[in-house]
Amino acid sequence: MLLNLSIPKGAGTGRDGHASIEWKARMTRRRTHFALGFGTSALRPPETVHPSFPKSGFISQKTRNPRISMRGLHAFYTSPRYDKAMPQPQEPHPDLARSTQIEHVADALMDSYPLDERTQHIDATFLPSRDEAIRIIELLRRLVFPGFFDSQRITRDNVRDHVASLLSELDVVLFDQIRQSLRYGQNEKLKDSQTEEDCGDHYDCDAKARESTDAMLAYLPELRAMIALDVQAAFDGDPAAQGTDEAVFCYPGIDAIFVHRVAHKLFEIGVPMLPRIMSEYAHNETGVDIHPGATIGKSFFIDHGTGVVIGETCIIGDRVKVYQGVTLGALSTKGGQAWRGRKRHPTIEDEVTIYAGATILGGDTVIGARSTIAGSVFITHSVPPDHSVLADLPTPKMKARRGAKQPVAEVDLGRDI
Repeated sequence: MLLNLSIPKGAGTGRDGHASIEWKARMTRRRTHFALGFGTSALRPPETVHPSFPKSGFISQKTRNPRISMRGLHAFYTSPRYDKAMPQPQEPHPDLARSTQIEHVADALMDSYPLDERTQHIDATFLPSRDEAIRIIELLRRLVFPGFFDSQRITRDNVRDHVASLLSELDVVLFDQIRQSLRYGQNEKLKDSQTEEDCGDHYDCDAKARESTDAMLAYLPELRAMIALDVQAAFDGDPAAQGTDEAVFCYPGIDAIFVHRVAHKLFEIGVPMLPRIMSEYAHNETGVDIHPGATIGKSFFIDHGTGVVIGETCIIGDRVKVYQGVTLGALSTKGGQAWRGRKRHPTIEDEVTIYAGATILGGDTVIGARSTIAGSVFITHSVPPDHSVLADLPTPKMKARRGAKQPVAEVDLGRDI
């Protein structure tokens, strides 16, 4: 790149007339080098700039051949950023480094804890752990997708030992969290009574925890088979997918349905709290909110995922495809806890496609097999099989703005829909 910049006569070039500046930009991969030369002489250091250089002005952008201000160059090269050492960080003043309010706030918090038991579990004997729930999910992920999420290379020679090691670790943490959850649930039921906070017979609780843990471990081969169908459905349903590996690594819908199938099994077994912790972790990570009580069939695909909501009593068949922003919810929650245990969410039969932003509400609402629900519709009634539901679309119009260089007649952009 070569720019010829003209300097006004007498602008400190040491000669009459205009001088030519060659601005040479040498591009490299990492940085750009700029060199300035005046005629055949190199630019002198700032301290030797001739006194006759202009004292004001910048590079003008009003003319085709802008003028350059030597004062601007001088200020640039003599800036304190370049000739002074950077200031060193200093420690804060010792009197200001620590708040004087800590003891006061600690006392105020201590006074508030006994006032509301809904927001504290001090002295709780049994309580599931969110961190351990996430740990269970990650162990299961490595067992269901061997080689995808492991820090070391998995081979046919070491996979058996690797799986046995993961199962042993999973058995310990899963048993502990199921045991904690079962006893927590039992204690919650006893809160209204005067009974001492306990789970009853410790052996019975531990036996139930062992039974539930063994059931979850035995479920893993079935879980892998179900997830494999979900992965294939994601690849088959998205032309942007380059392969099933991409679906496993990248698709939030796969992550959401994987966690849901784990949480739903725990929900079926009767483990309290732990399934919901898992499902809300997936919600936080993927933007997909699936209650662990929802029943979902084979080959389920959530495309994009963000904003999908699937309620507790929803029933979804096989080979269903759902796009972002879909809500499968309750018609009304005005009754609150009075609705608990009743079917509040819709039933979606096999091979239904529901496009982005659709809302389907109500426990009596059934979307028949092979039906298609268009985007942004609001449905509270059943749809028979092999039907499509469309909404009246707005009619966007295009018209030329004032001063358009090539104006066209007003066009109804929705006329061909």
